[in-house]
Amino acid sequence: MNYDDSNPFARILRGELPCIKVAENNAALAFMDLMPQADGHLLVVPKEPVAEIFELSDASLVASMRMTQKLAIAVRAALHPDGVFIGQFNGAAAGQTVRHVHFHLIPRWEGQPLNMHARDVADTDTLEALAKRIRAHWRAD
Repeated sequence: MNYDDSNPFARILRGELPCIKVAENNAALAFMDLMPQADGHLLVVPKEPVAEIFELSDASLVASMRMTQKLAIAVRAALHPDGVFIGQFNGAAAGQTVRHVHFHLIPRWEGQPLNMHARDVADTDTLEALAKRIRAHWRAD
């Protein structure tokens, strides 16, 4: 699959679009989802320019999953959800809306339904406050 380097995540990685950063290392960037399905919804984006997981190198996959796991631990400590959903979509038919491989990390609470995917933009101050709480529990490598 051809990679389109004008996708929003590629532009965020190049610093052309803003994001509310939660964590970063040499292989991946994590930031708040602007259209969260639940409070604390994060995205982990490998820095490698590929559209789907099938093309992701082993090194990027390992680094991304390690960051995802550590952020799940931080989200659990910061927000005390009843569970944490981790998901990854490949192709439009699977629900992928940005053609850059990425991982969703979504806190879940019993009885609280998810917001619709990619529909409503959240308040920036709310996202920043959640990011600050999660960052306080993030442990970099």
